[in-house]
Amino acid sequence: MLICQLTDLHIRPFGLPANRTAETNMLVERAFRTVAALRPRPDVVLITGDLTECGLDAEYEQLRVLLRRCLDLPVYVVPGNHDRRENFRRHLGDLPGVTSDPEFVHYAIEDHPVRIVMLDTVVPGAGHGELCAARLDFLDRTLAAQPDKPTIIAMHHPAMICGIAHMDRIALRDQAAFRDIVARHPQVERILCGHHHRAITSRVAQAILTVAPSAAHQVEMTLDPEDPGAFVFEPSAFLLHRWTPADGIATHTVYVERFPGPFPFVTDPDYPGRAEK
Repeated sequence: MLICQLTDLHIRPFGLPANRTAETNMLVERAFRTVAALRPRPDVVLITGDLTECGLDAEYEQLRVLLRRCLDLPVYVVPGNHDRRENFRRHLGDLPGVTSDPEFVHYAIEDHPVRIVMLDTVVPGAGHGELCAARLDFLDRTLAAQPDKPTIIAMHHPAMICGIAHMDRIALRDQAAFRDIVARHPQVERILCGHHHRAITSRVAQAILTVAPSAAHQVEMTLDPEDPGAFVFEPSAFLLHRWTPADGIATHTVYVERFPGPFPFVTDPDYPGRAEK
């Protein structure tokens, strides 16, 4: 099974950049086209939040244009802190699971060898994420329903501290409650997040937590606790998670940008591993 994870699109109304600088619509269209050209094709595409910059109607309308134009694949979404849940549900309500719950955008994807639980971490009007009692209960009940099936949780806000101070201040709150639920369900193998605009790996209980880079712009790498934070135009990228029964999950970073090559490997006669078959 191939699971493509895109995140942090930050779509704007037609013709407007994000943060006055980032041409996110162009960058996202390039990312969508790169995903569509993958061979073999992904079984599913997950978009883990911040689909828009401000949650505006015009932004969701532009996103729908790009999805129709570029991405003929099954798409599953959860909101991020830049989205507005009511507009998200209204404009994307025809996508699987988006309106299955009367309040939150959370649901399970059941019809693949890996089960995927999509989790809503949004706090309206805030940058940080949080899981209220209702969402924690949903997660616990949903995981308990399939204890023997390999499971991924996909959400926007990472449940960990990464050392980028300005992002850690708006990560998931009450991480202990989330960690306790994950620990009770050993079939959870991966937690897929966005929000931090960088490729970051950590652990929550037994599960590996993976933050995907943005399909648009990235957060500047800094571990200085006094740094106020900025964004940079490091290459746009997304993650491709490959699962097989024998090998489990392996995650690849796929860059949207085209680079020189490919060039064939021509081994020098002096290479010491040359005799290995």
